[in-house]
Amino acid sequence: MVIEFGKSVIPSNQKKTHVRYGVIFFAMTLAVITYIDRVCMSLAAPEIQNEFSLSDTQKGLLFSAFALAYGLFEIPTGWLGDRFGVRKVLMRIVLWWSIFTMLTGCARTYIIMLITRFMFGAGEAGAFPNMTRMFAVWLPKSERVTAQGWMWLAARWGGAFTPLLVALFISWYSWRVAFLTFGLLGIVWAFSFYFWYKDNPADHPKISSQELELLPKKVELEVHETVPLKKLLINRDVVLLWVQFFCLNYGACFYITWLPTYLIDYRGTTLEKGAFLSGFPLFFGGIGSLVCGYLLAYLIRQIGVASHARRYMGIVGFIGASGFLAASAFIASPVLAMIAMGCSSFCNDLVMPPSWSACSDLGGKFCGTVSGSMNMVGQLANVAMPVLTGCMLGGLGFKWPIIICISAGIYFLGAICWVFIKSDRPIVSEPI
Repeated sequence: MVIEFGKSVIPSNQKKTHVRYGVIFFAMTLAVITYIDRVCMSLAAPEIQNEFSLSDTQKGLLFSAFALAYGLFEIPTGWLGDRFGVRKVLMRIVLWWSIFTMLTGCARTYIIMLITRFMFGAGEAGAFPNMTRMFAVWLPKSERVTAQGWMWLAARWGGAFTPLLVALFISWYSWRVAFLTFGLLGIVWAFSFYFWYKDNPADHPKISSQELELLPKKVELEVHETVPLKKLLINRDVVLLWVQFFCLNYGACFYITWLPTYLIDYRGTTLEKGAFLSGFPLFFGGIGSLVCGYLLAYLIRQIGVASHARRYMGIVGFIGASGFLAASAFIASPVLAMIAMGCSSFCNDLVMPPSWSACSDLGGKFCGTVSGSMNMVGQLANVAMPVLTGCMLGGLGFKWPIIICISAGIYFLGAICWVFIKSDRPIVSEPI
């Protein structure tokens, strides 16, 4: 179904509105909630490990259970947004994962905890692909990169400040109360979003005809064609985009899984100090996302070719992330080491807006599916990294500096991928 915004019945004498910025607000608040729910587990993990008498490998499996389900359901939930609209899909998946966040706090055995984390991951899958489609529908092309920057700033800062909140809950109450409380946030968001958002901007009662003129003239709200999976698999640019996102996620996964354990066991910090220091990477990463959102938009205007601007940003981001992370492994001071990791995370997030905005151009009307496939491959890193780290620590006896340098090396592979990516060639002929 094709909607012509120009045929809207909204009176032409209406004042110009900025209703479209509401989608950025909802994307930012949801990004905060997603990272609150994820990071809560990383800080609560030592308490959970003690309560359930878990090995390092078992603890790693708890992290990986979420990532495995998250990756498996990325493409299906991204496609559902393309097919049925973002409004219904986001409402349902946010309610789903919020309920399982709360159920995490009720788990009494390790197996139940493992199943709950898997179901939580299945629910959270599709959040960012659907928000990418939401931006493609509601924002002019010139504003999408900046919107991605603000969204990832919110995501990272949500994760950065969560450890302090969780530490307070654990000190005052318990880790179980933390999960129950944070799960309620998603439920409130889901109902608020459902009543405000419209899949077709022209259906929003407060938007003006002047603002509609800024938005894409045609939006396919229903996709009846078969998802071009073959085109995805044989498209070099899409495959390289997948690989670089795997590299990006492998390095970043450490910050929301093993970092609190690393600070307490290897760096000798207390729970409270570890909670404070573990927020550094995500805090700096959020700044990187926001800086990239504006800087990339500027580079696109100056260079005139979006693909070239994304490539430069991707290469610089990966090389910086690799160098700073490797350096952090050999710094004696915990504070200075975490500042170095913060700089690495800053560079990591210089790659986020280019990656997600590339999905819009490559995917066109299938941008939800393409971004879902990229995030699915990225989640394979989030499956592998926690378990491999647990095995390297426990079974293989690797020291932390070696483990961190391995992640730095994988970052460098991501830079190589961006040398060859041309992200402005759509896989179908009708981009949004």
